[in-house]
Amino acid sequence: MNKRILVPLALLAAAALTIAACGGGGSDEDKIAEVIEKAATTADPTNCTELQTQRFNEQNSQRQGEAATKSCEEEEEGGEEQAEGARVSNVSVNGEKATAEVKFEGGSLGAQALDVALVQEDGNWKLDQVEGFAHYDGKALGEAFEKEFEENPEGLSRQQATCIAERVAGASQSEAEELFFSGSPEPIIKLAEGCA
Repeated sequence: MNKRILVPLALLAAAALTIAACGGGGSDEDKIAEVIEKAATTADPTNCTELQTQRFNEQNSQRQGEAATKSCEEEEEGGEEQAEGARVSNVSVNGEKATAEVKFEGGSLGAQALDVALVQEDGNWKLDQVEGFAHYDGKALGEAFEKEFEENPEGLSRQQATCIAERVAGASQSEAEELFFSGSPEPIIKLAEGCA
């Protein structure tokens, strides 16, 4: 992932949730669970074009078009922190669209669960959008960001990193969803500016 001050806040979620398409037999529910588990624990630049829609790339990179894809590929090449595993539940398939709940094991989203939307293209499931938090723990998310900032300071002072982590921890679920999943950098910029 891109290692600038504003990007880690929005993109840690994306690093942990790159969905890979898998072939083979089994029900759609089984295939979706298999891809989510595989993607949550691996990083591969081809995920950005083969396993994710453009909409997903744009939502998570906060860029448009080719710039979103390039940003995603650079993040994958960087091998950002991956989860140790993912538990998939509440899979619902409606034709070529699906939703699922993903609870991460380890990684920066270890205490969170996300609602994700997928679409089927050419027989393969792709991540289309993170819809929000299925289960949200602001305190744990703030602690995860503080730990990430300690390990990768990104040019931040200790005071700035602590301030940002505290603001993330204090965010309501709807505020956190706006920060991470709106596709706009504005909420993150606003949060970070208050910690300058």
